[in-house]
Amino acid sequence: MAMGCEPFDWWVLSWFSLVPLWLLINNNTSVRKNLIMGLVWGLGYHGLTISWILGIHPMTWLGVPWLASLLIALVCWLLISLWGASLVILWTMAMTFFQVNESRLPYCRVFVKIIIGTAIWSGLEQLYSLTPLWWSSLSLTQSPHNLTILQLGTISGPLTITAALVVINGLIAEAIIMYQVKQKKNSQILILTAILCYGFFSGVGWLLYQRPLSSEKALKIGLIQGNIRNEIKLNPEGFTKAIEGYTTGYNQLAKEGVQLVITPETALPFFWDSLTKYGSFYPAVKQAGIPVILGAFGSINNDYTNSLFMIDAEGKIMGIYDKSKLVPLGEYIPFEEILGKIIQRLSPLKTRLRAGKNNQIIESPFGKVILGICYESAYPEIFRRQTRAGGEYIVTASNDAHYSLAMPAQHNAQDVMRAIENDRWAARVTNTGYSAIVTPRGDVIWRSSLNTYTTHTATIYTQDTKTLYVRFGNWLTVLLLGLAGVLYKIFESKKKI
Repeated sequence: MAMGCEPFDWWVLSWFSLVPLWLLINNNTSVRKNLIMGLVWGLGYHGLTISWILGIHPMTWLGVPWLASLLIALVCWLLISLWGASLVILWTMAMTFFQVNESRLPYCRVFVKIIIGTAIWSGLEQLYSLTPLWWSSLSLTQSPHNLTILQLGTISGPLTITAALVVINGLIAEAIIMYQVKQKKNSQILILTAILCYGFFSGVGWLLYQRPLSSEKALKIGLIQGNIRNEIKLNPEGFTKAIEGYTTGYNQLAKEGVQLVITPETALPFFWDSLTKYGSFYPAVKQAGIPVILGAFGSINNDYTNSLFMIDAEGKIMGIYDKSKLVPLGEYIPFEEILGKIIQRLSPLKTRLRAGKNNQIIESPFGKVILGICYESAYPEIFRRQTRAGGEYIVTASNDAHYSLAMPAQHNAQDVMRAIENDRWAARVTNTGYSAIVTPRGDVIWRSSLNTYTTHTATIYTQDTKTLYVRFGNWLTVLLLGLAGVLYKIFESKKKI
């Protein structure tokens, strides 16, 4: 399953990678055995998918000794993998408990079981997406390459794709079970059903992919990828390189006639007041008069905020977007009152980062803009809320320089899904790559190289459409859970667990 994700891109494997786990827990009433199998499968999927976190080693530039850095990286990777694996454990436990009676309408029983399994997995992903730690939805395995299936995200978000994956895996698994008990005809029917279901999902996705792209409200934007290594980002060398690089890039893009310049997360790692008094960037904005979305630090009650400043043509702040989903351990310590005494943040910042509010919406000179900073790309509700409030185009600003090269590829895949779900053009701008331009259908029409200084001009389009997902959220998951509850009561097993 993990090899469906970037950088492997073997997304076809994901359509039958859940089958072994489904077979192993079938009619197995041993809670202990199912727990172990869920743990192993979950560690395999989530552990490999987020193995890029090991790229934080070595942290010698933070003053952490090499061996201690390795240990910290391994512990972080293991803890995050276990958190992801806990979702799979809960699913196997639920499937152990919610047995259905095999003696009543055995063929119907198969479909009831698949609906229950799909509803529970989708419900768990929805629940986990509300927590501070989330990344590896099953839907991520299809992005960015299986664009027809990804269009299903416009219906009910990424959980639509997750549900499709679980349904197909369940049908294949149940076909194998039927074959094992000598019901070859029923087995063949289930395989045919799986093929027809995949064809139906792909057909619906293909039709959605044919929707026309907006060509009315054009916006010429310019992106600057500063390519400043984290090791120097917050010292005098990094400050000088940032001001010079972003000022040069801004002036170049202004000459190319862009209407809006966009910079990455903390492109200029200063407070706004400092930027207006020192350096060459702010005078360049005042002189050229081109609005800019600038990544810098804000403050709330003497704490830092990781912010994007919407600066108008006169150099005035139109709005400030503060990152609301902070990175655990990197930007804040969970349960800080307890753990803060024994764990320090893996960050060069000497003060706390404060999370922004959940109801932010920012005006730009070209309409409301949907903003996300780095880790927020994994949280579709952040983008849906802003789109529903009138956001007309997406801008995500990131700095993925902390991790291995697999991370920016997966991060780009997250942003592709957000563009499709909200039916919006998206500009992704990063410190070291991948920066990208994504259409509302998920096509990446430009992507930067890694670890290079880059400026790029592109034309995107603002629009005000609202998909089913934007209007009604994860309605399909609610429907599946309700249907699963009703069907379980009808087919409830009397077998004791």
